[in-house]
Parts: sequence; structure tokens; C-alpha cells
Amino acid sequence: MLIASPTGSNICGRCIDQAQQIVKDESPGGSKSFRLFSSIDEIPKPLVIKSHLDAYVIGQEHAKRAVSVAVYNHYKRIMVQEDVQDVDLEKSNILLMGPTGTGKTLLARALASFLDVPFAIADATVLTEAGYVGEDVENILVRLLQSADYDVEATEAGIIYVDEIDKISRRSANASITRDVSGEGVQQALLKILEGTVAQVPPKGGRKHPEQPLVSINTKNILFIVGGAFEGIEEIIGRRRKKTLLGFSTFDDEESRLKGADLLQVVEPEDLLQYGLIPELIGRLPVVAALEDLTREALHAILLEPRNALVKQYQKLFELEGVELVIEEKALNAIIDDAQRVGTGARALRRSMEKVMQDIMFDLPDWDGIKKCMITKAVVTDGKQPRLS
Repeated sequence: MLIASPTGSNICGRCIDQAQQIVKDESPGGSKSFRLFSSIDEIPKPLVIKSHLDAYVIGQEHAKRAVSVAVYNHYKRIMVQEDVQDVDLEKSNILLMGPTGTGKTLLARALASFLDVPFAIADATVLTEAGYVGEDVENILVRLLQSADYDVEATEAGIIYVDEIDKISRRSANASITRDVSGEGVQQALLKILEGTVAQVPPKGGRKHPEQPLVSINTKNILFIVGGAFEGIEEIIGRRRKKTLLGFSTFDDEESRLKGADLLQVVEPEDLLQYGLIPELIGRLPVVAALEDLTREALHAILLEPRNALVKQYQKLFELEGVELVIEEKALNAIIDDAQRVGTGARALRRSMEKVMQDIMFDLPDWDGIKKCMITKAVVTDGKQPRLS
């Protein structure tokens, strides 16, 4: 719809909204505005979401597709839940499984950035049951509220990423008669906010007390993404599959083909139960996506291709000093070799790059008349000086 003015100019409703938002953002004390979808047409399609994730996360095709579909369905469910009376559309929380450094946190962060919704990260290992020393599970919601600049409506459509979920597995698959306040107890505490409840949280965090004003947050539309390395679960999956396939000649061939992330792709709820997650928590994480170990080719692409690629970042830092940074292919391969020895995925790449570039970056501001810096293999492996020209 276009609105005509007496002077003959026209403006559409969307432009009016954007102009109003500009005034709000530029005014003193203006707060950040988050996107609140008003129709299904405004929700990015799975293909669009995945294309954005491709710019930040290398590889992990299966995980990116699964997350894109789950997120699209989640916000579509929010839009139509009041109109749909004959079917209960349940929330599709997501479980990401994969070794450390494969991009679980980056995937969640890139997703929230693209959707322009509030986002918070929590570490499951520091959570305890209410009343015990540690951090209450509901403090996760406080972080989301703070990232939304205390906008409750935006908070209730945000995304929370809970890392290290595998570290709060109970001590065994059998119910324990002793208290496990940072394991099974935390899993129990997570159940309500994962499924949907109205939680009363202190806006500044910390423990609740009677004199403190509380904020009501409905979690039924908050998308929870939980991630963990789940070290050793491959053995549990292998034992289950061995029982199923025992006596068939295909077993050895099948097991030799299914390794790492391929084996995680066939994870079943009973495997997670054996690992130590409680059945109720497993039931609230219907979407399971496995991330694979990063290959040498993937590590090479991570160095060069994403928008936040390490080489691009250093080249920009050098450019700000008026120096062109060039890294030889053999030097890149040496950095990858060093990272693979450490074995923590993409995190090891940053460590290796920092080790190589630290002394060079220290001297960079004092270089006079230098226009080009060439990093060779000898710089990486032997600590030699770079070639300057």
C-alpha cells in the first residue's frame, strides 16, 4: 500500500516503519530493535537460512540443512499456533552432536545473527539445581533477557544455545538414589523451560529473594539448541548395532563404513539414554544433527573462505597499517599440520595462527616503508623472519 502526500510524493507502509525505527535508533538512549516476524512470508526459507550459514560454517551440510528446516518450522509454528486448532504443533528444539571445534557454537551464533533475534549462550557445566551453590537453570533466561535489552516480547522469540550438554549426563543409565545436583538434577530443571513454561526470573540475575521484582518470561516460543561432544557414544552405538546386525555378513562392512559423524547419524534415543541423558530430556530434543570431524580440506577452507576467515582477519589488520599480507600455500599447509596435531578442530587453527603471527604483529606498527609481508613455510616451522618488501 502506498500513501500519497499533498506534494505528490508517495511512501509505502514498510518505509514508514523503517523511518520510525531509524528515528528510534538515532534518538538518545535508543535501544536495539529485534526482528519480530509478522507473517509467514517474512520468515526466511530453509534454503536462504542455509545459504547464510554457508558463509560462516564450512562443511557440515547435514547439520546446516537440519537446523535450517527446524528453525523455519519453529518460527512458522509461532506465527500460526493461535490459528491452528485441530493440531498441536510442538517445539522443535535441536541437539547438535560432534567433536570439539567443529562449529556447533558458531552455527547457533550465525543463525541468531541472521534472524536478528536475541541470543544467549550458556554452559551446562556451571548449572546446578535451585538451592545449591552454582548457577540456577533459570539464569539462562536472564542472559537472553539482557541480550534483548530487557524487551520481554523479543526475549520470548529468542534463541538459547546450551553447550556441553553431554557433561551433565547422570553417572549411569540407572536411576541414582543419591543427589546429582549438577547432572541429572540439572536435566530435570531444564525440562520445563525446554518444553514451555512461564518462568519468574530476577532481571539482574543471581538468586531470587522476596523483595526482588521478578520478570515473567514464557519459554514456549524460545528455541533451544543444545550441543555436546558426546565422547565415547560411538562405542554405545556400535554395541547396539552389533547386537542388531550380529550373524549377518554385512556387519563388518557396515561398521567400517560408518565412522565418526556417520556413526552419529544413526544415533537412537536408547543410545542417548545409555550415555546418561534422561528420557524426558531426550523427548524434548526431537531434531538431532551430527557434525563431522574437520578434514584437512575443511581446515584449509576455514582459513580462507568464510567471512570471518582467519587469513582475512589478519589481512585486514595488516591493511590498516598499510601493509599487504601474503601467506604462501606451503605455510598454510604447515599451519594446518600444527592444528591437526593439537586435534581440537577449528580452535586449533586460531592457536596456530596466533603463534605464528604474534611477534610479527608486535613489530608491524614500527615498520617504515614496508608495503608487503610474505609468510613462508620457514616462518611457521622454524620461526624465521617473514620476507618484507
